[in-house]
Amino acid sequence: MPSDTIEHTANGTAATTETMTGAEIFVHALDAEGVDTVFGHPGGAVIKIYDAMERIQPRFEHVLVRHEQGGTHAAEGYAKATGGVGTVLVTSGPGATNTVTGIADAYMDSVPIVVFTGQVPTHLIGNDSFQETDTVGVTRSITKHNFLVRDVNELASTIRQAYHIARTGRPGPVVVDIPKDVQMAEAPFAYPETPNLEGYSVPGKGAPKQISRAARMIEEAERPLLYVGGGTINADAPDHLTKLARKTNIPVTTTLHGLGAFPETDDLSLGWLGMHGFYHANQAVQHADLIIACGARFDDRVTGKVDAWAPHAKIIHIDIDPACISKNVYADCALVGNASDILQQLLPQVGPKDTSDWLAQIDAWREECPQTYDTSDDTIAPQFVVERLYEKTKGDAVMVTDVGQHQMWVAQFFKFGQTRSHITSGGLGTMGFGLPAAMGAAFGVRKRGRDLPVVCVSGDGGFVMNGQELSVAAAHGLPLKIAVMNNNFLGMVRQWQSLFHDDRFSHTDLTATNPDFVKLAEAHHCVGLRATHPNEVDDVIDEAWSVNDRPVLMEFQVPKEEMVFPMVPAGAATGDMITEMFNKDAIAKEG
Repeated sequence: MPSDTIEHTANGTAATTETMTGAEIFVHALDAEGVDTVFGHPGGAVIKIYDAMERIQPRFEHVLVRHEQGGTHAAEGYAKATGGVGTVLVTSGPGATNTVTGIADAYMDSVPIVVFTGQVPTHLIGNDSFQETDTVGVTRSITKHNFLVRDVNELASTIRQAYHIARTGRPGPVVVDIPKDVQMAEAPFAYPETPNLEGYSVPGKGAPKQISRAARMIEEAERPLLYVGGGTINADAPDHLTKLARKTNIPVTTTLHGLGAFPETDDLSLGWLGMHGFYHANQAVQHADLIIACGARFDDRVTGKVDAWAPHAKIIHIDIDPACISKNVYADCALVGNASDILQQLLPQVGPKDTSDWLAQIDAWREECPQTYDTSDDTIAPQFVVERLYEKTKGDAVMVTDVGQHQMWVAQFFKFGQTRSHITSGGLGTMGFGLPAAMGAAFGVRKRGRDLPVVCVSGDGGFVMNGQELSVAAAHGLPLKIAVMNNNFLGMVRQWQSLFHDDRFSHTDLTATNPDFVKLAEAHHCVGLRATHPNEVDDVIDEAWSVNDRPVLMEFQVPKEEMVFPMVPAGAATGDMITEMFNKDAIAKEG
């Protein structure tokens, strides 16, 4: 049925009195929802939907990914870059199971995506049918919610509910499993204005008494600290956070996902904290008398040894998810609700504070252990590459990273000045995330009309895990700038093997299996460049930025011995950071 036969009411409800198939309902529902991009891969259990797309020609763009995991990470990148909901469409069985890593990654990092999976006909469910998987059962523990649609009359309303659940409250992934017979059955199409989810509510403003209590705690504190997580960005609250910090002169440290919530060029910025965060930021935590946590969940990579974390501080915790309150660290004052609303409530009740002595102490810690690295005329320091990327962009870019040492160096040496400018895999730590997420971000940036370069920084180990998506990015003319830090090792695992396992480098050497990255890029219809000496780095970056019709892969050959410091060993307190001033024997003893 053509789109122009669908009646759109003033309130946005789309409906028709004529019947259509479930597959057609699916396509029209996505249009009614305002979806503009779908990352997918066809198969037998969704072939009816793909046929309907071809006949109807919907308003959304379908991006054919080369692997379903790449599709889910692309949806994550799209969601993180735009603040919208990412959409995935795959077939049953292996199509569905290939999305599991991406769904789990989105769940851990509170990323709103909706994954539609095909399913065998309802009368065959449970019979071990061809390409049958209990998708609802498999994904139950890694989704915010999931659905199995058994009646075509419930398909449109289920889709409406799925997007509402994904984007509201604490965002997260939702799976909708659609059997093939539901796609073939017929019903009138009606896309509801409201999701009609009985019992589902989303916290908004904070309790006034708690707001007043938090304001008094801020007024009384001498060494306050704002600890900011990705939930602040999810709530579109960075502007209010920035106003609060500047009004009260309270320094700000962020989590990995909180990077960009507060401009790192600001004098109040301490950068990020935690396992590989800055020494001065962790010292500030350990000596603060008040920590205001905003949209952060006190992750173990932040706290280290929990009972030794922030021993002198009272805690104000702002979070939309009540389950996160006092889960890891006790909250003396809990503000449950939308971070944007709560910060706006709090702003009029606080005033300027004299934190000059506290800021001077933090500056002293900064000078005690500055963030530096060794340079050489012969080898490329990976930190130098990150610094040069920052100089090229002046921070005006969307930086996407894979997982590993390079991920930490980007967080340490790239100064993030705007929201939704940093995209990475945090909670699950998924190698292979970077390239497809960057691709999804580039689609999102393009659809939103943002004239920003999308830069992907990856390691050689993680890049090849989803390198197949290069062809997809090239086919769509995405001008991705991809920097592969090639040390021919699984660098972060090698670091732990060196520090804590007596240099036993068990199965981390990739020299014999790594591809020629320049030829790999060219084989995927991209531009491949390589730098092997420091004096080639700027030329390679400049050449990459001159290409705007396809991705460019820049390989930087870096030393395998380079390590990420500072570092909090597993199980240690964040106040006991290891820095480069320690020798390996001392590090091994600490570990």
